[in-house]
Formats: sequence, structure tokens, C-alpha cells
Amino acid sequence: MALTLRSSTSFLSPLDPSSKLHKAEDAPPCCVSLPPVPGRATAATRRLRLARAAPVEHASASPETTLHGGGGGGGGGHGGGRRRGTPVYVMLPLDTVGPGGQLSRARALAASLMALRSAGVEGVMVDVWWGVVERESPGRYDWEAYAELVRMVERAGLRLQMVMSFHQCGGNVGDSCNIPLPGWVLEEMSSNPDMVYTDRSGRRNPEYISLGGDALPVLKGRTPIQVYSDYMRSFRDRFRDYLGNVIMEIQVGLGPCGELRYPSYPEANGTWRFPGIGEFQCYDKYMRASLQAAAQAAGHEEWGRSGPHDAGEYKQFPEETGFFRRDGTWSTEYGRFFLEWYSGMLLEHGDRVLAAAEAVFRGTGATISAKVAGIHWHYRTRSHAAELTAGYYNTRHHDGYAPIALMLARRGAVLNFTCMEMRDEQQPEHANCSPELLVQQVKAAARAARVELAGENALERYDESAFSQVVGTAGGAGLSAFTYLRMNKKLFDADNWRQFVSFVKAMADGGERAALPSCDTEHSDLYVGFLDAAKGNRTPEAAAAL
Repeated sequence: MALTLRSSTSFLSPLDPSSKLHKAEDAPPCCVSLPPVPGRATAATRRLRLARAAPVEHASASPETTLHGGGGGGGGGHGGGRRRGTPVYVMLPLDTVGPGGQLSRARALAASLMALRSAGVEGVMVDVWWGVVERESPGRYDWEAYAELVRMVERAGLRLQMVMSFHQCGGNVGDSCNIPLPGWVLEEMSSNPDMVYTDRSGRRNPEYISLGGDALPVLKGRTPIQVYSDYMRSFRDRFRDYLGNVIMEIQVGLGPCGELRYPSYPEANGTWRFPGIGEFQCYDKYMRASLQAAAQAAGHEEWGRSGPHDAGEYKQFPEETGFFRRDGTWSTEYGRFFLEWYSGMLLEHGDRVLAAAEAVFRGTGATISAKVAGIHWHYRTRSHAAELTAGYYNTRHHDGYAPIALMLARRGAVLNFTCMEMRDEQQPEHANCSPELLVQQVKAAARAARVELAGENALERYDESAFSQVVGTAGGAGLSAFTYLRMNKKLFDADNWRQFVSFVKAMADGGERAALPSCDTEHSDLYVGFLDAAKGNRTPEAAAAL
């Protein structure tokens, strides 16, 4: 049937920026052995200095071992030997570089980096926000705050994972600040609302440009793919001397929250609530035109008039809908056609953006990676409804992650997967969750495609249960790296820091629970004890971090 869309309204209302502050000081903690502060240097001397400045905890690695993605070559950068354990990175606060292009709380950040190094952390991850760097006008890039951060990370003897964040920050789980897309992009969206994802009710979501317009010159004469490619090329040229030695990985944003998916479960304004099934996002004019063309090619023109009419609403459960219930429309000929088209469009989008990234970063020595969301709710049902609306055609009878892994393998990209910390027994029974089975399925898909698998935790966790789950998963899945979410005030609390230090060592040792450094005489009050002793002598910058 024909569908009439309501006038566009946004899911997302502006959020007041609220920084996640973290506990830090200007002096290094007791166990840190620091490299000398570098001056101006050539790329060759910078690489040599970085090798000499490797963290103390990494000293036992043999000379032949390589870091995650450190093999050089093309965009994938695989090669060389492997260390026994799994290197741990830590995500920096979302507003590390703020909306105005400034590095936030620089001195406190520098001290926190020293603490992370003392714990044996490999490096840190940071979002490189499109809405910050190209905020002024098309083709005008401001990399200065990120350049300052890269130098700071180098001085700390750490490595960097840098995320090409082509999405908005704000409106999803864990978002603590509001960083919209560039203003000139929002102007284009205002004049052409079909540039953004749209649901069946006509509501628009400005988190990320709709993949339906990938090949159309909707951004002042350039296509979104061209804009992303130009952005990455400017980044490469600005940081060429650091790629492959300080900047080890480029994670390429492919959708909302940087993940390869549709924005099917937005939390802003109460639109969706866990464990709702979400909604299909295929109702902008570009997606509808593609659906119509696919239906005509399949010989069923009537299938292209709209998305499924019986797919329910964001907060519903599968059995409350005609499409997702046990023997629902999803398992019919029409359902298979629609799901193949919907997931296929997402795969093609990922391939286009990663092809651009591969061309830009080939030969730099940096690995490229892409993140896939861990949508574990309703996994134990036949239809896997929440995965379907997000664009993963994964059901009881159809593997949705094998095609994704194969696409990433073609582009030499690491598959970065979330929810590594979750256990089935900890999930609410009514949600039919199984994060453990989901991780096992993705692990099998990655192995079959011969693509590296890396991991993240989906939610902030500081407990022994979560850390132990990650350690076990890392060993069983052979993770090439794990990125911990996230560095903030809570991480440096005494009990949490104790657990985290032990976790990092267990990951490095391949799952063995190692003792803390001998200089930690307070039994893992490492750095936290240093902070407590220095409370009365803080600089203004350090005080602001608490």
C-alpha cells in the first residue's frame, strides 16, 4: 500500500554538554618510567624514540612481535608475529576535543595518560568528530586540537586508535555531550530532509546521513562518500608522520554511534526503550526509490511501495507484530526479499566507505577497522527482530554476520564487536537475550572469513564479573585488541582501578591473573593512592578534572 509521510520531525533534541571528568594530576604516578619529552623530530627519529619508550609492562614482548595492526602495507596492515595476550586500549571521553575544536582539560588528560601507561595499557581511542573538524565550511579542516593530542599520547609512550566519526554525538546510550554534524551539513539537511534516515511515521533522525544518498551530490556538489574520502585524505596528510607508529588504527565510522547499522533504536525523547524491537529506517525518498527498483527487478512491483506494514513500533516485542512473530512475515518470500534488500543496502554502504578508507590509508602502516553493534536482545527468538531492524539479516535460519565479515575481509579491515563483557545469566529473562551466543556467532564468522576480530564492552562496567568475561572471551576468540569503555572519574576510583589494573595484566598474560607491580605497596592503589596523597597540592587544571 502507498504510504504518506508526516512532516519531518527530529528524534533528537539538543543536549546540554556535560563532560565526563576524570581524576588526574600533573605529576606521573609512582610506577611510571617516562620517555624524554621530544622536541621537533623527523619521522624516523620519532619511530625510534617511540620504540624505546615502550611501556614497561610490554618489555617482555619479543622483538618480532607486532602491535595490533602494526604490520604496515595496505589498509588492513596485517602481518608479523603475535603477542601471547591481548593489548588493551581505553576510550577517551567523548568531549576530549570539544565542539569548538579545543582540547579539553589538557594537563589532567596528560596525567591520566601516564596512569594508563603505568597500568600496562597499550593506548587510547578518540573520536575524531566530523562536526568539529569540518565545522566551519566544506573542505576547511581544523586538526590542531587532535595534533596536540597525538603529541601528548606520543610523549606518554602510548598508541592511538582514531575514529573517523561521521555521526552525531547525542541521543544514544552513554552520550555525555552534544556534538552535531557540521553546521553546513545540517543546512543541507534542512533544505533536503530526505538526506536523513526516516521511519514509517515520517520521523527524521539527523544522527547520520542516510545511505540512500551515498552516490548523490547532496552535499554542496559532493556525494557523502566523496566528503568522507576528502576528510580522511586530509587527516592522512596532516598526520602522515604518525601513522603506523603512534596512530596504529583508523576505525571508520559507518553509521550512528560509528557502527555499521541503521539508527533503529534511538533513545532520545523516549522513542525507543530496551528491549524494544526498533523500527526499519527505509522511508526517505532515496531508500524508497531503491526499494522500488529492487521490487521491479524481482518481478513484484507491489513489494516496492512501502516497507513492511506489520513490523510494529519501537518499543514492541516480536510476538506483538505480524512481521516478527514466530512464523511471521519475515519467513515468507516477501519477508526474505525485503530483508535481503535492507541488509544488502547496509553492506554496500559499508563497502563503499571502507573502499574509500582503504584507498586513502593504503601504505601508511595503519590498520583500518569497522564496528558492528552487539544487538543481543531477542537473539533467542526465531526472527531476531532487533537485529533485523538494525540491518543485520540474522535469523534462526540465516547468518547475518558472515556477509559482514566477508565484506570487511575484502577491505582488509578488522571487525570490532561490542558486548564482550556481557553474560547471558545477567540479562532480563523477558528480553530473550544471549550476548554470549551472539559473540560466538560473530567469532565463527570472523574465523571463516579470516578477518581479525577485536572487541569492546558495550556498557561501563568495573566489576570482576565483566572483566573476567572479557578475559575469557579474548582468549577464546583470539581478539587482536580490546578497547575499554571508558576513561572517566569512576575508572580512577580505588576499587575500580584495582580491578582494571588486574584486568589489563590478565589480558596481557593471556588470561592469567598476574600480581601487581612491586612498587604498588598498597596492593593496587596504584595511581589512586598517589592522587590521595596529593589532594592538597593540586594545580587548577588537575582540580578541574575531579
